[in-house]
Amino acid sequence: MHVVADENIPGLDTLLPEGVTLQRVPGRELDPAMLAGADALLVRSVTRVDAALLADSPVRFVGSATSGLEHVDQAYLASADIAFANAPGANANAVVEYVLTAVAAVEDYLERLLDGGRVGIIGYGHIGHALAQRLRLLGIGCAVYDPWLPREGRRDAAEFEEVMACDVISCHAELTTREPYPSLHLLDAQALAGLHGRQLLINASRGAVIDNKALLARCTAADAPAVVLDVWEGEPEIDARLLDRVAIGTPHIAGYSVEGKLRGSAMLVTELAAHMGETGAHDSTLYRHTLLADSSAIAAVLATNYDIWRDDAALRGVVNDVDSASGFDRLRREYPDRHELLGASLTVPGATPEERDLLAALGCSVEIVV
Repeated sequence: MHVVADENIPGLDTLLPEGVTLQRVPGRELDPAMLAGADALLVRSVTRVDAALLADSPVRFVGSATSGLEHVDQAYLASADIAFANAPGANANAVVEYVLTAVAAVEDYLERLLDGGRVGIIGYGHIGHALAQRLRLLGIGCAVYDPWLPREGRRDAAEFEEVMACDVISCHAELTTREPYPSLHLLDAQALAGLHGRQLLINASRGAVIDNKALLARCTAADAPAVVLDVWEGEPEIDARLLDRVAIGTPHIAGYSVEGKLRGSAMLVTELAAHMGETGAHDSTLYRHTLLADSSAIAAVLATNYDIWRDDAALRGVVNDVDSASGFDRLRREYPDRHELLGASLTVPGATPEERDLLAALGCSVEIVV
């Protein structure tokens, strides 16, 4: 079997079954000519998968190392009898930790949340659900808006207006134009007008869930909320004026942890192996991350594990380049290793029982040194 894969999907050399040949290609430059002789195609969200790409190819299996599916024409794949798999939830914890790190980095929002504030979550898929679970473990209240899901039995279910009134609003909705609840520009000028200067808005879902033109206008008006954007309308070409107005801007890397990428790769290889008729698990063991922090405060540990300001500075460093789109893609392609706290071994100086409980709620094992 011959597999063509995006060059930025990690771990395939060791995860793929014996006898499989692997060809690496740039995901954004993938074209039909590259698929001659390919039995399977593994992509990321930068590649549009549809009839234009696959109609004349021998590809019988497509895998996407993503949770989102907007880039895949699933109806075409089904009509062409091409098997499809993706990696839902593989990067969920990475995005959760990105959100927590962003909250801790901007003003006093983490302290306010730990003191009784609430997080409004838009979208209750894998990432929204994982974020809500982590917030509960941290003792932080949340309100969740997802009109596609029944409210019965969901203790945090809320209307859109309640979510938009929370101290922190975090967007994790898939991008859809499907009625009756399209998410395209869900946060439009009217919704954004209701926000105020003591709120933090985070988008780590899809750029067009928020109307970026309306957001720019809101950010330039009085009493504007603080904003953290990891996703942008029109990326990789983004609005430099909007980046100039947000508290933190990053190049669509919220889910880019080492562990999240390897989970996604392992999920795709498992599905591909099943398509090939193979059985048995493939080795997707993730090595244990160790971290030594100078402080036991949760904000300090989050910042020690992931320097979100580094990513912000990197994006600001390319946005005004002549070819800023290539710079945006390069930041994603050459993104340095970032590890998750979940499952990590954390060593901190003396901690109070409350601090230790908060650190344990991040999913890491904690060793206290005196």
